[in-house]
Amino acid sequence: MRSDPSDNGGLFVGRRPGTAPVRFRALPKRGGALRQRIDGSLAGILLSAMILLSLLCWGPIPLACLWIGSQIDYLSGSVSLGLLVSFIGLFVFLFGTLAILRRLDQAWILVRRAAGHDQRSGVLGRIFAITAVVCAGIFMFWFVVIHGPGAEFSGTGTGSGG
Repeated sequence: MRSDPSDNGGLFVGRRPGTAPVRFRALPKRGGALRQRIDGSLAGILLSAMILLSLLCWGPIPLACLWIGSQIDYLSGSVSLGLLVSFIGLFVFLFGTLAILRRLDQAWILVRRAAGHDQRSGVLGRIFAITAVVCAGIFMFWFVVIHGPGAEFSGTGTGSGG
């Protein structure tokens, strides 16, 4: 097999290392019905934890970082330092949460396989997209109806209208 780039015009031809199909000597033994039910329940718990952590990325984590930054601004008197702390905190917390979500997704795949499902891919992308759409819809409702221009027209807003 010619996989050296100098041998084949700079193109890697063939399979990347470590991507060969998994071959078992014999099929793995399945657990009993009780074990599969327990694994299915554990998969549901992991899925719920992933949904909860994903929801945290769209509201509580950014708000907490802004609050921490405002406290730093108040204590130091430096808006720049408050913004810097907010952005650093946001970066650390969001990427930390994403790292935890990735590990939970891998564990979810393994637990689903143990529960007897042919699970080959995770659900993290779908969960993250769905929570983004749901949170954006909730924010739009809050912004337009509750707090935004809709509140001013209904007489409950804080605007300086007539």
